[in-house]
Amino acid sequence: MRLATGDVTVVGAGVFGLAIGYCCARRGARVQVIDREGVGAGASGGIVGALSPHVPDNWNAKKQFQFESLITAQDFWNGVEACSGKSVGYGLVGRLQSLPDARAVDLARARARGAGMHWRGKARWEVVRAGACGDWEPVSPAGWLVRDTLSARLHPRRTCASLAGAIRTLGGDVVVGQVVPRGRVVWATGASGLEALSQALGQPVGRGDKGQAALLRYAAPRAPQIFADGLHIVPHDDGTVAVGSTSERDFDAPQTTDAQLEALLERAVTLVPALRGAPVLERWAGLRPRAISRAPILGPWPGQAGHYIANGGFKIGFGMAPKVAEVMADLVLEDRDAVPEGFRVEDILQSPEKQSPGTT
Repeated sequence: MRLATGDVTVVGAGVFGLAIGYCCARRGARVQVIDREGVGAGASGGIVGALSPHVPDNWNAKKQFQFESLITAQDFWNGVEACSGKSVGYGLVGRLQSLPDARAVDLARARARGAGMHWRGKARWEVVRAGACGDWEPVSPAGWLVRDTLSARLHPRRTCASLAGAIRTLGGDVVVGQVVPRGRVVWATGASGLEALSQALGQPVGRGDKGQAALLRYAAPRAPQIFADGLHIVPHDDGTVAVGSTSERDFDAPQTTDAQLEALLERAVTLVPALRGAPVLERWAGLRPRAISRAPILGPWPGQAGHYIANGGFKIGFGMAPKVAEVMADLVLEDRDAVPEGFRVEDILQSPEKQSPGTT
């Protein structure tokens, strides 16, 4: 049944909430997005902005969903920019990954066959010799790199600002503070929302994990992003490079950087010597919403008619946002449920031990 009133309230102005609000407004709904602290005030106000696929083997619903989101990302973000007049800093730059040993090289070649099957010729995953990509590549002990053409990057803060601008252009409101919800309500409230949902349901469904990242002054606007030794090194189009991130389940100060970030920066310079001497412009720390399934939590709020959840983006929220927005707009506006298996709250409540974390 199509939503009669056309009223949609989104609580939370991170990338999930804003993208859902934009899609609903574009379809003609009267949208208001509310956040107590402002646009991109939580994890979506970070600095990394890596849009990267999971490895193309052991294929599952999460990987298929992410693939579809990444393939449609360029058109989605171009549409946001055209509507708002504000750049998101999107670039389909690809990615390089270092390989530590011969076993990793063999596995990467096997995954190339998986990419050929699952990526349907729309992107490539290939193993290339180290040194073939010039100075901007990671140190690779095995002498080989993975190069994929599906990965992209955007600028998180500019993306959130552009989404908010697009919503306003389409006649919606983006409000800081407390506002009475109207119509159907989507809760996209990040780490704090996962904790509140866990309390409401009497069972843990997720929590906030701390991440630390840094922004360096180094101009490589057309260079691929790099993934090596667990680090994302992401060149942006404004003459900066983001490096992140730590993943901390135990912490005392969620918004404070510490020695772990300094160690991360040193690892980045060791992996990509071109960064040595690059000035650090900013250090960032914050909580990222991590569902226990490691997949986003999407769908109706159990027992709360007219209320929906869109949470758990964790490290892949910006890459998932276009598809999340499409699926949630279908559900909220048209009662059309295309949420993948394993993404619903009920799936987590029924069998959390069966949820696959996936790998990067």
